[in-house]
Amino acid sequence: MTEDGQADWMQQEERSHALVLRFMVWLSLTFGRRLGRVVLHIITAYFVLFAPSARRASRHYLERALGRPAGWRDGYRHVLGFASTIHDRIYLLNDRFADFDIKVYGVQEVRGTLSDGVGALLIGAHFGSFEVLRAVGWGAGGLKVAMLMYKDNARKLNASLAAINPKAMQDIIPLGRIESMLEVRDKLDHGYMVGMLADRTLGDDAMKMFDFLGHPAPFPVGPWRLAAMLKRPVFFMTGLYLGGNRYELHFEPLADFSQVERADRQAAIEQAMARYVSCLERYCKRQPYNWFNFFNFWRTK
Repeated sequence: MTEDGQADWMQQEERSHALVLRFMVWLSLTFGRRLGRVVLHIITAYFVLFAPSARRASRHYLERALGRPAGWRDGYRHVLGFASTIHDRIYLLNDRFADFDIKVYGVQEVRGTLSDGVGALLIGAHFGSFEVLRAVGWGAGGLKVAMLMYKDNARKLNASLAAINPKAMQDIIPLGRIESMLEVRDKLDHGYMVGMLADRTLGDDAMKMFDFLGHPAPFPVGPWRLAAMLKRPVFFMTGLYLGGNRYELHFEPLADFSQVERADRQAAIEQAMARYVSCLERYCKRQPYNWFNFFNFWRTK
């Protein structure tokens, strides 16, 4: 945390330039994904060379996930993976799901929950592609998906991608507003899956320490309090980027707060958080170049 209480990641200057983003959108949609991928290598090289704090954070994380020293090649692969998933948002937000090879695991249990007419919460991380979740709604019987997200830190990027397909942005619920919780409740009442990320804080959220990749790390409690207040089933969700056009979507049950009494809520929250951190750690070891938190996550000096 910074001295004024804001999260470190919120303090990082947004480096994406509006003109560059518009150019990438035009290039990618006009000439295709292959040419856009060539440009990504130039962008990746720029960040690896001229973003030292992000480079250090990447190295510290990768050494813990890989279990060995991380070199320049590892750092380049890490940033390229991030750039690739951002690039693919151009196509995913344009509903071009057929361009991708997406395999889905564990969705049947989610569908079973939704069959009762009750929505479910999907809690993920800045890991792989969260946007690929929309492909489930496209290819799995019309499942409805909304996302609760903090938009201000990437406002230029979201504005550029919203211009591609404004309809795709209608199911984005911004964090940090009084009415956000009411919007989430309404979506759930209408049978939506509502996704959120739980590996960053907005700065004033309560935190709980968990052992993560061998070192204590802070995780926000807010998403879990929200899930408990709404009394909904919660699933872990991650969209692994496997290179090329290949993705895997995984769903795993974490908790069912609809069955938790008020007196047992705190214990249930802590158990759900522990399962979440365990899932995240397992996937970080499985696909280490998919975790995209390029800041001092462990708050080390």
